[in-house]
Amino acid sequence: MTHVKICGFQTAEPAVAAIEAGADAVGLVFVPNARRRLTLKEGRDLLSQFREHVVHAAVEIVGLFADQPLAEVQEHVGLLGLDSVQLCGAEDVRYASQLGVPVYKVIGIDPRIPISAQMPRIMVLQQRHVMAGHRIVIDAKMGGEYGGTGQTFDWDIAADLARGLNFSLAGGLTPDNVGVAVTTVKPWGVDTSSGVETDGVKDVAKVKAFVEAVRSVNHPLPLGGLRRLLRRSRR
Repeated sequence: MTHVKICGFQTAEPAVAAIEAGADAVGLVFVPNARRRLTLKEGRDLLSQFREHVVHAAVEIVGLFADQPLAEVQEHVGLLGLDSVQLCGAEDVRYASQLGVPVYKVIGIDPRIPISAQMPRIMVLQQRHVMAGHRIVIDAKMGGEYGGTGQTFDWDIAADLARGLNFSLAGGLTPDNVGVAVTTVKPWGVDTSSGVETDGVKDVAKVKAFVEAVRSVNHPLPLGGLRRLLRRSRR
């Protein structure tokens, strides 16, 4: 079953919709100056509303940070009750090991640079963080951006990496292309933010469609099952 994480929520309603549709995790952005950034108070208010509606579901709340002081991240983890942290900057293994919660580490691929020039860095980072028990997120990264740009990269490269590495695939995933991405790459998980937005705002219909697209690939209806279903519909 492909792990589904949707990030960048700014209100509770689409986050609730994501979990009701079958997503495994929701991410809140606390990166300074990021477009989807929440303050500590905004994060607390959103999670208060979210937890009123999502009581029994097993859900992971992920906080996204990038190159921020360790004490600041630890404060957010404690006050918000975050289940895990996603590190989107240049944080190293030592930094991550002091957070006290599971870690997702983003490794960026710049689609403008030949992959041969990037592969040594990618392999070193993934080896270090995997050995430390961290989950890897492979994302398209343009310049100083920390993700959520809607940019894709060559999925054949990701498929090659997936042969020896469990990771979440991010970067330009939408309800329309995530099924192809899962089929092509076979990642451990998928991650989206801008791909489920309309005019920069989370779209409940797109959030649901994204999760449904992943699950339809995970659980395709067998041909024999389809025939049985058609026979029943004719009775």
